[in-house]
Amino acid sequence: MLRGKVLVIDDEKFILKSLKQHLEKEGCEVSTAESGEEGIEICKADTPDVVLLDLNMPGISGIETLTALKKLDSDLIVIIITAYGDIEAAVSAIKQGAYDFVEKPFELNRITVLIKKALETIHLKRKVDYFRGEKHDTYSFDNIIGVSAAIRDVITLAKKVSESDANTILIQGESGTGKSLLARAIHYHSPRASEPFVEVTCTAIPETLIESELFGHEKGAFTDARSAKKGLFEVADGGTIYLDEIGDIKLSTQAKLLRALEEKTFKRVGGLKDIAVNVRIIATTNRKDLEGAVREGTFRADLYYRLKVFPIFIPPLRDRKEDIIPLAMHYIRRFNREFRKNVQGISPEAEKLLADYPWHGNARELRNIIERICILEDTETIYPEHLPSEIVNYAGTAPEAGENASCDPAEERLSLKEAERMLIEKALKKSGGNQTKAAGLLGISRDALRYKMQKLGLL
Repeated sequence: MLRGKVLVIDDEKFILKSLKQHLEKEGCEVSTAESGEEGIEICKADTPDVVLLDLNMPGISGIETLTALKKLDSDLIVIIITAYGDIEAAVSAIKQGAYDFVEKPFELNRITVLIKKALETIHLKRKVDYFRGEKHDTYSFDNIIGVSAAIRDVITLAKKVSESDANTILIQGESGTGKSLLARAIHYHSPRASEPFVEVTCTAIPETLIESELFGHEKGAFTDARSAKKGLFEVADGGTIYLDEIGDIKLSTQAKLLRALEEKTFKRVGGLKDIAVNVRIIATTNRKDLEGAVREGTFRADLYYRLKVFPIFIPPLRDRKEDIIPLAMHYIRRFNREFRKNVQGISPEAEKLLADYPWHGNARELRNIIERICILEDTETIYPEHLPSEIVNYAGTAPEAGENASCDPAEERLSLKEAERMLIEKALKKSGGNQTKAAGLLGISRDALRYKMQKLGLL
């Protein structure tokens, strides 16, 4: 059974009647029009999935009707009905956007096959459009959270680059700063969004295989090459190839990569033919000094400067402290949905601890900590006791302005750790060793208590 809305436009009432009866028996919802003008008005009111359109009608012609319908909806599938022998007109219609054509007199089964193919095409396209829209939302620039001037400048630059014709972009920043999210946002907000986004983690591919992975290989190029294989550059043709940690690829591969960038061509391993591709390269690195690698001779200078046409640097989280709490709240909302929790906020004391912590793991470290709290704790507000000891202890070791800077941090860390141990031991003693009751006395969940006991060697 067919499922879809079909509009038949033909000036012959017998054809309208027979097609309507046949397609309704097949399961379609069918409307009819005796002229191009009437068909256009029907489409304005309720766009069908497929239009069957006669080319030869009084009033405006079938070609004019086709043009008008395509203006209403460029994705509308139009199948042309044409007189026997008028192939030239049908070919002209296809050049102007028609899906296919059928000649009169036609068999109804032939129409059924065409309608079935057309409906499959439109349903598949809608799924693809939905997927693209979902990706667009998932990797929206709006999901790059921050109120600092530094992160807003990064987003502004990334938006400009995404809409440009730039073929090479270099994103630099420490691990966990969000380079991958920014790379995807650039792709899914660019004219290439409908084409592939291919990710290559350079550090995850053995050095001996990376050239084959990027550029493919021909049959027999090496021992295990039993058949020809496309490389990731071919797979990404028309779209974006994302090279994560590009600073770790070997010099011989860098040379081929440079050629692919400069000439937009490459050869497969063991191949002789040049393969042309149109890809945008987004490269990322967490190396603080890629220029240093150039000076040391481990990274090609010409490739570095070719990639650095559009450089974007994401500052570490510790250099934009005003982003820490908005980012934490963003993760809280996400994990509330995921774990069905109801965390509403963070206490001022906990906010200060979070803001003072250096976050060497950047946003990834913050996300992991918020996720752990949301899993372990049953609370509407995050208090200091819900935070990991490394965050609480760090605040205890950071000297305040005017304090004696010669204070031994190791002693401070030890005293805080011992204080936590003493409180837990006291609660356990008072509860007779019952962990649930001890957790209640401490104002934390049993899972959180066990986690702390394990860290302190009490389990």
